[in-house]
Amino acid sequence: MNDAPVLIIAEAGVNHNGDIEKALEMVEKAAESGVDFVKFQTFKADTLVSKTAQKAAYQTANMNDSGSSQFEMLKKLELSDEDHKKIIQQCEKSGVKFLSTAFDIEGLDYLKRLKLPFFKIPSGEITNYPYLQHVAGFGVPIILSTGMADITEIDNAIRVLTENGAEKSSITVLHCNTEYPTPMMDVNLKAMNTIAEEFGVEVGYSDHTLGIEVPVAAVAMGAKVIEKHFTLDQTLPGPDHRASLEPEELTQMVRAIRNIEKAISGSGKKEPSRSELKNKNVARKSIHTSRKLQKGITIKETDLISLRPGDGISPMQWERIIGKKLTRDIDEFQMIKEGDLI
Repeated sequence: MNDAPVLIIAEAGVNHNGDIEKALEMVEKAAESGVDFVKFQTFKADTLVSKTAQKAAYQTANMNDSGSSQFEMLKKLELSDEDHKKIIQQCEKSGVKFLSTAFDIEGLDYLKRLKLPFFKIPSGEITNYPYLQHVAGFGVPIILSTGMADITEIDNAIRVLTENGAEKSSITVLHCNTEYPTPMMDVNLKAMNTIAEEFGVEVGYSDHTLGIEVPVAAVAMGAKVIEKHFTLDQTLPGPDHRASLEPEELTQMVRAIRNIEKAISGSGKKEPSRSELKNKNVARKSIHTSRKLQKGITIKETDLISLRPGDGISPMQWERIIGKKLTRDIDEFQMIKEGDLI
């Protein structure tokens, strides 16, 4: 990705709550916000989780529901083949690119048939050897999320991917914390740059904090990909709504990221910009007289004062001017020019 614009992914995930009309509305809102991709999740509960697996603590807390299993929750959130087609059509109509994350090999093959431009590996699959091995063989770019992982597990995942057909140069690794919402004290954003230094890969950030500050900071620190959950309404029931942005906030995040991109795109050379050159003489000062002076007087320090504008002799020449003689009479608070001196 190098100098390409930051890739911004709006993670719709399962925030459609199993309602295709909500999913289509989410596509529209994502497109209006200016993101590059809107991402859903492709899975079948039967091949993702056992029927006795319990929900994560954040899922239970966010849903105010401790009774149902993870299987029962996910079963209600599946998207059918027909749902996928409708979402893709809506993406094309709205002018935003479609993306989805698969959680098993069957899902990977399904998304491959949809000709996705790259594959996003979710944090939970970073230790799933058969999954990594399979997606590596597709020969397309990969974005790897690293929530809950340590540096060794990231190393192992990259090794599996590269040993099975993925080019290291085509892998982008996202720093991530898999807590919804992530406490600010647990973000550890410096780890993103540690990943870049350790593995020599492009990096980004998948965010689960509240608000937009952290993803914007990640871009300032070098993130090339930002992924952020969004929802139509944070008060809706469901596991991820609380840690998601509403449409207006998503728009604000995109705008902030694009502004930060511009702010960090300079050469790094410290010099006046074109836009500020016009202010140079207005803001800086020149050497002026502090009182009325007569021709032939030898200038003393008390005869001088620094005043705006700055298009005369710079006050940095102060010592040079002291001791010079005047070639003409000069009124109080008037600019001294080189031709006035001998």
